Amino acid sequence: MSQGKYSITFLFSYAALFILLFSCQKQKKTYFESIALNDIKLSSPKPGSWRYNHDEKFQQFEDFQQSKKIKPEPGKNIIYLQPIGKFDELQRREIALTKEYLKIYFQLETKILPVLPNTIFPEKIKRISKEGQEQTLASYVLDSILIKRKPKDAVVLMGITEKDLFPRPEWNYIFGLASYEEGVGVTSMYRFANGYLTDSNFNESFLRLIKISSHEIGHMFGISHCMNANCVMNGTNSLSETDYHLARACSLCQRKLNASMHYNNKKRLLELKSFFEKQHINTELSLAKQDLNLLQ
Repeated sequence: MSQGKYSITFLFSYAALFILLFSCQKQKKTYFESIALNDIKLSSPKPGSWRYNHDEKFQQFEDFQQSKKIKPEPGKNIIYLQPIGKFDELQRREIALTKEYLKIYFQLETKILPVLPNTIFPEKIKRISKEGQEQTLASYVLDSILIKRKPKDAVVLMGITEKDLFPRPEWNYIFGLASYEEGVGVTSMYRFANGYLTDSNFNESFLRLIKISSHEIGHMFGISHCMNANCVMNGTNSLSETDYHLARACSLCQRKLNASMHYNNKKRLLELKSFFEKQHINTELSLAKQDLNLLQ
C-alpha cells in the first residue's frame, strides 16, 4: 500500500470514528428528556375539577424563565416551617417528616421554627363553618403573622396549622394559600386527616400535606399550575383531586425547579426513593424507581 492510499484510508477511518462518536453524543438524552417517558398524560377535565373550572395558560419553560420569581441566593436560601396551633404527637411527627421531605424535594436546608399558639389568631378572623368547625382566615395568617416573622435567611416561610382555613367569606375552605411575591404560605392539616389524625390514616394525611406544601412552595419559586402531565403542580379543588395527583413533579416542572436550584437531579431522585421506601409510600416509590431505571 502506497503512502498516499494509507493516508486516505486513515483519514476516512478517523472521519468515520468522529461521526460515530458525534452521533452517540447527539443521541444521549438529558435527565428531563429521559424521565419524560414516565410522565402520565392528563385526562380530560371532569366537571368540578380545577381545570374544568379554570381557564389557565400553559406555562412553557421559556415563560417560566422570563417570569419574575423568588430564587435562593447566598444568605437567603433556607425553607422555614412555622407550626401554629396545638399539635399532638402524631401531628408533630407529620410536621417533622414534612421538613425532611421538603429538604429533599427542593434540595434546600429546611428548618422548623418554634410553635406559635392558637391565641395568636384574634377572634375577628375566626368563623364557624357550615359543618360546625372553627375556621381561620388564611390571608390574615400570611399578612399579619408570617410576613412579619419571616427570618432574614429564609427564601420561603410555610405556615402549618391544625385549624381549618378559609380564604374569603364566600368560600367554604381552602387547603393552602401563598403570597408568591413575599415568599410566604400556609397550609392546614385539618382536612387531610378528616379532622382527626390516627395511625391508620397517617400516611394518607402525610401524603396530602407534602403534596400541598411542595405545591405552594413551587408556586413561590415561579411554577404555575401544571397542564403538562399528572403532577404535584396540578391545580386541585378537592381531596379526591389532590389524591389523584402525584407527589412527583413532571419532567417539565422538574426542569423549571432545577433551573432555579441547580441541584444534582440523580442525587435528588435517589434521596426521594429512599424517603418513600422508608415511609412506605408505595406509589411514589414505584415512580421514583421507574425514573431511575430510565437513567441507567
